[in-house]
Amino acid sequence: MKSFTFTTTPSIICEPGAVRRIGDLCRRNRINRPLIITDQGILDNDLLAPALDALNKAHISYMTYADVVADPPEDIMLKALRQAQTYNTDGVIGFGGGSSMDTAKLVALMMGSGQSPAEIYGVDKASGPRLPLIQIPTTAGTGSEVTPIAIVTTGDTIKTAVLAPQLLPDVALLDPQLTLGLAPHISAATGIDAMVHAIEAFTSKGGKNPYSDMLAREALKLLAAAIRTAVHSGDDLGARRDMLLGACLAGQAFANAPVAAVHALAYPLGGTYHIPHGLSNALVLTHVMRFNAAADSAARQYAELAPIIMPDAATGAGGKPAAEHLIDHLQALIAELGLPTTLAAVDIQQQDLPMLAEQALLQQRLLVNNPREVSYEDALGIYRAAYN
Repeated sequence: MKSFTFTTTPSIICEPGAVRRIGDLCRRNRINRPLIITDQGILDNDLLAPALDALNKAHISYMTYADVVADPPEDIMLKALRQAQTYNTDGVIGFGGGSSMDTAKLVALMMGSGQSPAEIYGVDKASGPRLPLIQIPTTAGTGSEVTPIAIVTTGDTIKTAVLAPQLLPDVALLDPQLTLGLAPHISAATGIDAMVHAIEAFTSKGGKNPYSDMLAREALKLLAAAIRTAVHSGDDLGARRDMLLGACLAGQAFANAPVAAVHALAYPLGGTYHIPHGLSNALVLTHVMRFNAAADSAARQYAELAPIIMPDAATGAGGKPAAEHLIDHLQALIAELGLPTTLAAVDIQQQDLPMLAEQALLQQRLLVNNPREVSYEDALGIYRAAYN
């Protein structure tokens, strides 16, 4: 066994209705003037109301910043930072999907360290502390509540990462009641996103270890068993709980055994075409897996995951290798959940595929974790396979 280090969020709460404990959690973490970072959809659907009610009952003053958008551009993050500075906040609450939680991480870090965005972009560039940080996910996908990673869009299309241990929050609060109102297509896309995190962590060359493997397997067990119910019967609290916990476990796994080519090829789809991140991953997942399965190590690892993801199916049905059967199963699952299955179906232009491949090759921090080396020609071939 190789030596390894495993780190994660120090406090994780998984409980229906747990959002009503936010006042007490703020007090415990020395937050008296929180800035809540969220998006307009959260406000429109009244999801924030229980948290605000709890803060009011605890006599905690707060301010809300609700201008976060998907794939948040740098100026959105800077506006949130200016509001935090104006309010003189002493702690940050991220409330929503990955974009809101990533923005919350960066604001908490820059408020605490005094660094500018340019000084923190990249790996381990953060040099100071952050403000106290509580993360409350309302989608079961990104796992951002337990990762030391935040993504921001710089320029027109480039997704830029900040990786720093300071980004791990103090508390991840998982309240499945907050996910009951998710639309089926969002439940499907975010659920597949979480499954991708677990699959890529399990096959990662960059930190795979016994803890990450254990978490990835348990995440896939929960997600595969619950995703259909969560999509088709969205008011099933048990399925929502299992999806939220599965996404969190997958987040812990890939925070330590980083994701790879699926994400590298998905990022340009979000940056250029503004396709939601989970759907971007779903569009390229099986095509990257087929590419990877040509490597014996990846084929063996996929075969290990096959009975976890499809426990009631014969993993070698029809004489197919288990890895190939798993890939076919995932391809069918994505279609069954009602997600688009080709790049053409989401209006990506075929003439843009070379440009997308060039952008994917810029994501070397991800590609180095892939079971197979990915060249420009490989990336272009994967996009062409995914096109129609």
